[in-house]
Order: sequence, then structure tokens, then C-alpha cells
Amino acid sequence: MSLSDHPKAYGTAALVVAFTAGVLVTLGFKDVYPELESRFQEKRRVRARGPAGKRRSSIFWGSAPVTLEDHEQDTADFRSPSDGILEDGIAGCIGSTPLIKLRSLSEATGRTVLAKAEFLNGAGGSPKDRVALGIIRAAEREGLLRPHRGDTIYEGTVGSTGISLAALARALGYRTHICMPDDQSREKSDLLAHLGAAVERVPVAPITSPDHFVNLARRRAAEHTARQADPANGGDGSRGFFADQFESPANWRAHFATTGPEIWRQTGGGRLDAFVAGAGTGGTVSGVARYLKHRAADNGGIRVVLADPQGSGLYNKVRHGVMYAPTEREGTRRRQQVDSLVEGVGVNRVTANFEAGRDLIDDAVRVEDKQACRMARWLAARDGVFVGSSSAVNCVAAVAAALALPPGSVVVTVLCDSGARHLSKFWRRIQEMGLEEEEAVDIVAELGLERQV
Repeated sequence: MSLSDHPKAYGTAALVVAFTAGVLVTLGFKDVYPELESRFQEKRRVRARGPAGKRRSSIFWGSAPVTLEDHEQDTADFRSPSDGILEDGIAGCIGSTPLIKLRSLSEATGRTVLAKAEFLNGAGGSPKDRVALGIIRAAEREGLLRPHRGDTIYEGTVGSTGISLAALARALGYRTHICMPDDQSREKSDLLAHLGAAVERVPVAPITSPDHFVNLARRRAAEHTARQADPANGGDGSRGFFADQFESPANWRAHFATTGPEIWRQTGGGRLDAFVAGAGTGGTVSGVARYLKHRAADNGGIRVVLADPQGSGLYNKVRHGVMYAPTEREGTRRRQQVDSLVEGVGVNRVTANFEAGRDLIDDAVRVEDKQACRMARWLAARDGVFVGSSSAVNCVAAVAAALALPPGSVVVTVLCDSGARHLSKFWRRIQEMGLEEEEAVDIVAELGLERQV
């Protein structure tokens, strides 16, 4: 009796044959897939280096064209995390941070407010991880650092860059010596010590003083090299390397090579209207601005806004072309440091890294300490995002920038650090202000900003 005489039996046999064929095809395709995936990713990289895609226009474009520079070596220093083993160790955990929507701020402004979660970088937990890795790799290429020789990286920092350097240095075969002002939160210096760094907390001094924490770190590096140069006097031949985060071009180039492209991709090919960031060294805002402005130049551009804390001179530099307003002339204010509770952003000089992108900054927003405190508490209560002072400053400025844009616009900012490093100073002030005892209902009103239709 044939199968054709029994339709049910015929159908069952056909199903078995089809299933077996599917299994065989799948097993064969499995062996080919890695090659196809490799080709696909290569095509994506080629397209990413090509001309910018079309995007909607922005009414704020007006800056001069930007020249895209080739920094392929800088890009090669960073490895995107994958589902496999990170052969680069902790250095492989740097970059590819998520871009998250801050729902409470988006609802409050009627614009989409996105934040680059840089506190999720895997080495030191800040955007300075990118900078530290870029500086170390550049120094190695120039022969200024050699691992496992006893070389020591010296840096003057208020905390985050030092933490990133300390974590990476141990992983890459170096030591670190950090000089920092003694008015910074104790959590930072304690963490540095636990990471194995030598820490010098020094009195606050103006940048013109040889005892300013940055100048002291530069001097310590030179002393190390001189001391270890002579084997006859017990020298081991190791070098002291001054990282020079404020002036080293490896700083802004790290953000040009990684942070900017990531934001571009994560917003679907640059579908954003403004980028908002503060400036400590200036590397983040300059590097990202240089990348985004170039990619968006053909279609109206992207607005770049500086977030600056009270007491910093950069707001006036962007807005008025001078570092100080007439009311802030010599003798009327402190210039040894930024008069702010905020750590990590705001300076009273133009660094080389800030200068690298200063002409690309369209506007600036000055943020008061009380606004930063209210924002930090709001984000913790409404979004479950626990951040430090510089992140709060960025978010206040992001709200101000969003309100100046048409409804439906997209604003991207940066969450630089976790609030865990700011418990004894910034979050203590929030507690003293009684903000943890009350529930704010309108963040725009809390910040003293004007709501626009």
C-alpha cells in the first residue's frame, strides 16, 4: 500500500523530511555565520567612516565647518565589550556605555532628555576611564612609559582621573602618585589609597603657584626621573610620567574617537538637537563636540551647550569672550579655586583641551549649588539614578537647554559619576537642605527655570 493511499501518513513523512533538512541547514549555516557577521561589522565600520547620513535640521546651526581628523590609532586603544571574554582585562570594560532616557526630565520638559551613563565604565567608573587609557597608550607609543619597569604615573586631579589612572596603572604594569587639593571629598582619596596609589592631599593654591596640585604633580614626576636615572646612586632606571590631563591632546581625542561616535550611533545616526556637558579639563565637551559637529554639518548641525557651576569662569568665556565679568575683577572674589560645592567641573582658566573645542560651543548655562542639589535629589527619587555633583550640574543645564528648544527635541548629556563618591560633602549638603524629607513635584519650578510652550 502506497503513502498516497494514506494522506495522514504522507503528511507525517513530509514533516519529518522537512525538519531533518532544517536541522542540517542550520548546522551548516552555523559554521558560516561568524564569517558573515565579520563582514557585516566591517561594512558598518566602513559606512561609519563615510559621509554623514541625512538628519533633521536644527535652527541653531551657525558654527564654522569642522575638519574631521584621522585618529585611527586612538580608536584602536579601545575595545568594545562583547559577549565573550575580555582579553584586555579591565581596560576592555571601558566604553560602549548605555544611553538612557531620563523619563522624569523628559516628561517635565516635553523634550527627550537622554544621558550617557559614563559612571558605568568598568575601570574607575567615570568618563575619565577613556582619558586615562588614551593617555597611557599614547605615552607607551612615544616611549615615555614602559610596563613593569617601575615607571610611575603622576597626576594632579580632584579625583576621577586619578581613580581611573590608579585602576588602569595596576592592570597595565605601572604605579601612580596622585596630588589633589585637600578640600575634595574624603571618599576619593580613600579609594585612591585602596587602589594602591600614593596620595598627596595639598592645600588649595592658585594655578600660578608652584604648590598648586597640578604643578606639584609635574614637579614630582621630574624628580622621580632624575632620582632614578643614576644606577650608581641606586637608581633603577624607571621614569616618572606626568599625565597632564588638562593639556594632553590624548584627552579630547579619546572622546572624539569613542564617546562621540557612540552617541551618534545610539541616537540613530545623530538624531539629537543638543549635547550638554560640563568642563573640568574640557576633554569631554571638546572631543564630543568636534565629532558631532562634523557629522551633522551638512544638515543644520547640533547645538553644544556648556554646563558650568557657580564660581567658574568658563560661562563668561563662552557667553562674553572674557573669563571674568566686571563684578568679578581682581580682589573681589576668590580665584584659588572654583567657589562651588561641585567637584570635577568648572575652572578659571582655558585649558588646551577646552580650547580644542571652544569655538564649537554655542551657549553656556550657569548652575548654582542649590540647583545641583535639587536635581540630584530629584533624579534619585524619580528615576532611581544616584549621581554626584558634576552629573547633577549637567542635568540642570540639560533641562535649561531643552526648554530653549522646540517641543519634541532631543537633548543628550552625561552622567559622569556615582553619588557614592560624594556622600561626605555633596550629599551631606542635600541632607542639610532638608531635600530628603520633602517630595518635589515640579523640577522646572524647583530649579527656578521658566517653562516654555
